Amino acid sequence: MKRFLIALLACALIFSYCDVQAQSKTKSSSKSSKKKSKKKNKKGAKQEPTLQLTTLPYNSNDCIFAIPLNVDQTYGPTTAPEGAGRIMEVMADKRHPNLPEFEHNVVWYKFTVPYNGKLDIAVTQQNVADDYDMLVYKYTDVYFSNHVQCNKVLPVAVNMSSVDSSLLVKKKKKEKEEIPSTGDAKADLKAKQEAAKQRRELEARQAAMGTIGMYHEAEDVMLTKKSTGRHIRSIDVRKGEVYYILLDNVTPKGSGHSIKVSIFVDAFEVPVTFYDPKIRKPVEVNLQILEKNTNNRVIVNNERFRGGRIKFVPGFNYTLYAKRDGYFAILFDFNADRFKEDTMLRMRMNRAERGTVYPITQIYFEDEYKLMKESDSTLMNYVMMFKNHPDVAFTIKGWVKTYGVDPEHDQLVSLERAKSVKEFFVKNGIPEDQIKTSGMTMTDIKRAATAAFDNKKLDEEFVSIQLIITAVGAKENP
Repeated sequence: MKRFLIALLACALIFSYCDVQAQSKTKSSSKSSKKKSKKKNKKGAKQEPTLQLTTLPYNSNDCIFAIPLNVDQTYGPTTAPEGAGRIMEVMADKRHPNLPEFEHNVVWYKFTVPYNGKLDIAVTQQNVADDYDMLVYKYTDVYFSNHVQCNKVLPVAVNMSSVDSSLLVKKKKKEKEEIPSTGDAKADLKAKQEAAKQRRELEARQAAMGTIGMYHEAEDVMLTKKSTGRHIRSIDVRKGEVYYILLDNVTPKGSGHSIKVSIFVDAFEVPVTFYDPKIRKPVEVNLQILEKNTNNRVIVNNERFRGGRIKFVPGFNYTLYAKRDGYFAILFDFNADRFKEDTMLRMRMNRAERGTVYPITQIYFEDEYKLMKESDSTLMNYVMMFKNHPDVAFTIKGWVKTYGVDPEHDQLVSLERAKSVKEFFVKNGIPEDQIKTSGMTMTDIKRAATAAFDNKKLDEEFVSIQLIITAVGAKENP
């Protein structure tokens, strides 16, 4: 018995020793792998940022809880739809074979049409191998969801095509377009630039279409399960109509999608940028644009707008509001018909920093210092700029053309000009305690007279008024 107990104790000691050795090896190997991974991270390229996905609400797979969409704004990329929800609303039968046999992994969306046009729907899959079916319904009444469930309300558009295998083929190398040389270097360069422009336009057009959906240039009225097309033809929609979209991801464990609804009209699609004249470069802004003709519908709401093309409907009125720390905010009302002549909207972001000087030309005076009405449009731009920033104090400094013959007179006229401009600012809503005035100093007059004699450019465009920021964050000048 004693021999048996001794043997059992020896076995236990051996097993425990082996376990310790295994654990130590595991720890050492994990440490070494961590070191290797650190080395790889140091040597390797920068890690790509993870894609932020919009989580689909758990009840959005039922019609009654459809996710509202904003027209012309992309929703997503989303997580993948999961399940058919609490109610199986859509199911094919003998009378209606061109419906899904049952709901797989669905999500419902809804939207209101802001103006008449053709309905475009762009669904961009995160994985082109996912097989999506798309049904579009026109809302009827409060019993809409129940009628959909009983097939009493049928879709106005059906896209149930299977996955197009041609989209799954990945080419190892991108084929370069060969442009035959003409022997003329300038002509060849122009041809390459034109080809690059056409490629960019094609890529933008394909991005607007999405992977699947509905497009105004498509030809297929409906795509059934036997089809392999990607887009169906747009339908005509009218202002105020409400539509529902059912997306059914037949593929289990899909990768999600993005969706964008837009109304196609013969619109202006112009580049919009905001630039800093001091550094002569575009800057990022917090931008919001409202469409007044559709009850102030928000068409752009981007906290980090870096520039891009925006669609404006002919004849419609818009309000643009842009802001950025350290700059004057912009509040701008305009009509889209301006783009019949303007090819872009380039907004100037003026700095709201102490010491910043804004020279103003095209200011006209009669009797030397009385402000003329021809100056109103120029000054109103600055009135609107300061009106939104009551915390910015500034000085209006007047200037005159001078040869230094009568410096006292020049001083008096320059100060009176500043006072005349201040009166205009106060009359148009700028608090009086936000503004101070000044005229030219004797040093200013001497320098101006010397420059006039030396350069003989006194008759060129002249800065008669300067706006000088003297304080930020205070209502009064220091």
